[in-house]
Amino acid sequence: QLQLVESGGGLVQPGGSLRLSCAASGFTLDYYAIHWFRQAPGKEREGVSCISSSSISRNYADSVKGRFTISRDNAKKTVYLQMNSLKPEDTAVYYCAADREYYCSGRMKYWGKGALVTVSS
Repeated sequence: QLQLVESGGGLVQPGGSLRLSCAASGFTLDYYAIHWFRQAPGKEREGVSCISSSSISRNYADSVKGRFTISRDNAKKTVYLQMNSLKPEDTAVYYCAADREYYCSGRMKYWGKGALVTVSS
C-alpha cells in the first residue's frame, strides 16, 4: 500500500521545539521531492517547506524561515521537519506530500493524513 505517515506532533509551549517525521511505505522515496504543508483552523492550507530528492534544494515559507529545518534520510525513507522557536500561530495540522518530480514542482502525487501540532501555554 502506497502511503505517507506523519508522526511527532503534539502539544508544546511557545518557544519550544518539535520534530515531525514523514515515513513512506510502498514506494521509493528517493525519487521524489517532499513537501510539508499546514492548515490552521479556519484557514487555507499553506506550503511550509520543500526538499528535493537529493536534498540539494530546500525552500521555506517566509513565516518559518530561520526556525524550521527540513531534511531527509532516503535510506530510512523518512523526511523530517525540525521546528524550533514555535509560536502559537504555528498551531495547525501538518501534512507531508510527495511531489510528482524529483524537484519541488508543486504537483503532488501522494499525501499523508496529517499530524496535529498545538503551540500553547
